[in-house]
Amino acid sequence: MTLRIELPADREPVTWVWGEVVPKIGPAAANYSAAVYEHNTLSLREFESARARVAQVNHCLFCLDWRTERDGETVDEALYGQVANWRDAEASAALSDRERLAAEYAERFAEDHLSLDTDEDFWARMHAAYTDAEIIELSMCIGSWIAFGRLNHVLGIDAACVLPAH
Repeated sequence: MTLRIELPADREPVTWVWGEVVPKIGPAAANYSAAVYEHNTLSLREFESARARVAQVNHCLFCLDWRTERDGETVDEALYGQVANWRDAEASAALSDRERLAAEYAERFAEDHLSLDTDEDFWARMHAAYTDAEIIELSMCIGSWIAFGRLNHVLGIDAACVLPAH
């Protein structure tokens, strides 16, 4: 991946891009991203199922390497392969209905959001598993990951940065 912007040698790329370069937008975007992690009410496995699927679709190296931690807890590493193959019967069986739906929703939102317009079966499954508030929360999370992961990847900073301490 090629770096598409010039980075100062003395700055960490993600911190610089998200916090300093565009001071009236970058910090607001960083706060939105932080809120997704700090105020999320979904289970960690559901959260990571959606987040990881977006990272896989976006090909953001930083996002692919990221592992969300809550109160010292992380998900089993096997989840990431299961999410990548959520359609496969064996991988799918290892996921709960909500985890599988989170991965499916994330993929469809990221790759073909227009297909969601008319898929009543999908929405019936979503409403059977999630409340409206949870669907909105999941949608806001997925939207942030699509936008910010693609920003990092397109500019090439996903390959230039180091994961911060969790």
